[in-house]
Amino acid sequence: MEETIGVTGASQIPKQRGEQLLDTAVRYAEERHWDVFPGAWLEHDDERPRCSCDAADCTSPGAHPTAPGWAGLASGTASAVRRMWSKQPRASILLPTGRTFEALDVPETAGCLALARMERMGLTLGPVTRTPDRRMLFLVLPGASAKVPDMVRNLGWAPAALDLICRGEGEYIAAPPTRMGPHGSVQWARRPTASNRWLPDAEELISPLAYACARDAAAARSR
Repeated sequence: MEETIGVTGASQIPKQRGEQLLDTAVRYAEERHWDVFPGAWLEHDDERPRCSCDAADCTSPGAHPTAPGWAGLASGTASAVRRMWSKQPRASILLPTGRTFEALDVPETAGCLALARMERMGLTLGPVTRTPDRRMLFLVLPGASAKVPDMVRNLGWAPAALDLICRGEGEYIAAPPTRMGPHGSVQWARRPTASNRWLPDAEELISPLAYACARDAAAARSR
């Protein structure tokens, strides 16, 4: 049985119960041509899961790089992916941004509002993830980080006033089914399919995303 949320259509990369992290990482490399690299993982030897890095103040338990040179480890070759996960089968699946895609990262409330509006508008969408810490990430073509601040200003908002983050070169995101902290796993809100292999440009999505983030910020101020 697939574990996804709010999605329709056949998936190229379904998350199957019992599927190994290695298998999923290989699928990302083979089917989407995404670079992947292994990250930290959660240990379950106590009542509360802890990050394999053993840092008491870890800000991203189970979902962060384990080495300073992580960018050089990332690979889209199935053989390299198998070799990396054979060394640590429980490693989280991390995807470097700024290569084949970047990610527009927004609060889940704003992301759900924007996603519904985009679907009504018939916009072309790429894959979208939802994280346990209540964020949604919209995958877009590379180059977004250089354009998004000006696009937001042109729409009439100050970039600093919106909780809209563009994850580009030198950054990464956690991919499903990576488990993050004690609250759950990263999921697909809109999973990878043959129909969304070609990603949208950030310019196509920025208006509904900025509008939703502005509404979310206004609601937060009024509480």
